[in-house]
Amino acid sequence: MTHKTFLVSGATGGIGLVTAIELARTGGEVILVGRDRAKAERVVAEIKRDSGNEQVTFEVADLSSQSDIRALASRLNDRLSHLDVLVNNVGAWFQRRQLSTDGIEMTFALNHLGYFLLTGLLLDKLKSAPAGRIVNVSSIAHRGRQIDLDDPQGAKRFSGWSAYHGSKLANIHFTYRLAEMLDGGSVTANCLHPGFVASKFAHNNGGWLKLLIMVVQQLVAISEAKGARTSVHLATAESVAGVNGKYFAKSEIAKNSAEAHDKVERERLWRLSEELTGFNY
Repeated sequence: MTHKTFLVSGATGGIGLVTAIELARTGGEVILVGRDRAKAERVVAEIKRDSGNEQVTFEVADLSSQSDIRALASRLNDRLSHLDVLVNNVGAWFQRRQLSTDGIEMTFALNHLGYFLLTGLLLDKLKSAPAGRIVNVSSIAHRGRQIDLDDPQGAKRFSGWSAYHGSKLANIHFTYRLAEMLDGGSVTANCLHPGFVASKFAHNNGGWLKLLIMVVQQLVAISEAKGARTSVHLATAESVAGVNGKYFAKSEIAKNSAEAHDKVERERLWRLSEELTGFNY
């Protein structure tokens, strides 16, 4: 692993941070993506200290902003000869409807379109690696949900809970459609459920929701270290070399919902994603 290059989004906290630390311990180059420069600087110093690896750097970008994503990808494409592993980990739950800088509902913009656009812009670098891997963090929260593709941004009716669940289903649809496109090549794409993790997830909402999440996390959630295990497994394990288009939980291939295999919805989502980002794979 000492020669590999890893990119982890949402890596300044939670399971993204743990993932970055574990990848740094393999001896490879690790690039973190986060919004807050000061926080990223502190985290990089922490990872270097904990891992003994000096090949840890960061890039500042708001991955709900398409201009930020394009600027980030441009910098990385200029800098890197190849990218071995892309871990799309960033995500959030927004209780109230709000719009990104592009005028897109924030959950959909960050949790899904961020994955879609960043991956597409870096795909050539992944193809330049001997065996590129795309690891998309989804969630069991996708179960029992569908995406309202007639109102995907909740303009007519919004529920933060439904928007988050739908975005996690979108992560799986994206992974499966991308895996089909990559089939037979050198790059693989897989997705995962990390578990219900005791992190600061959803704390951005404040108020009673933050308190409720904190109480539930204390009662039943797993540690961030355990939550990162499947991401690290998919990024590094030889046993998954060549495995493509699968959904994992607890580092094993797992079953997901019937909705995740709706090919009509998947194709509609893909076309909508191309339209909203202006990017065609």
